[in-house]
Amino acid sequence: MFSGFDWQQFLGAFFVLFAIIDITGSLPIIVSLCRKGKAVDPLKTAVWSFGMFMAFYFVGEAFLNLFGVDTASFAVAGSLIIFVMACEMILDISIFQETPDAPKDSSFFPVVFPLIAGAGALTTMLAIRSQFSPINLISAIAANMVCVYIVLRLATRLEKKLSASVLYMLKKFFGIILLTISIKLFTSNITLLIETVIKGDA
Repeated sequence: MFSGFDWQQFLGAFFVLFAIIDITGSLPIIVSLCRKGKAVDPLKTAVWSFGMFMAFYFVGEAFLNLFGVDTASFAVAGSLIIFVMACEMILDISIFQETPDAPKDSSFFPVVFPLIAGAGALTTMLAIRSQFSPINLISAIAANMVCVYIVLRLATRLEKKLSASVLYMLKKFFGIILLTISIKLFTSNITLLIETVIKGDA
């Protein structure tokens, strides 16, 4: 199972996941969280994200099936969360309200899920699992988590160096990118759900 490492497969899987995780595009959100006094631990985030990917790699489909949920439904739900986050960035509104018992550590939510190990990344991993051998795909996931760690380490420095106006522009720009990703994720998977319902009724 874990034999036959191939650089071409590794790089192919790495770049597919790097594009969908898009940790660099999440920088404005992470910097904004830091400025609000939220803690985002780079190592903890990378480890938790890797754990999420591994858990979903081995038992993700079985876990979703246990609740009668398919990957398309999971992806649609994740796309709606990303959509709401994008709206917050673009419209300067606060939908996710703070509560007295809300944790100050934002490493898991919203950074690990849905930004890094979100519905899009997890369903993409399941979709390409048949195209790559386990050792190459898992190595690609691990390499992406190293990138996540490096970018998050840089984010704490950027939070101190970037001016408010630059952060504001980046927030708006990547908010639109995030909105586009959410819409693409929603439309592609809602189509699959509709097709499944039509076939079931036929």
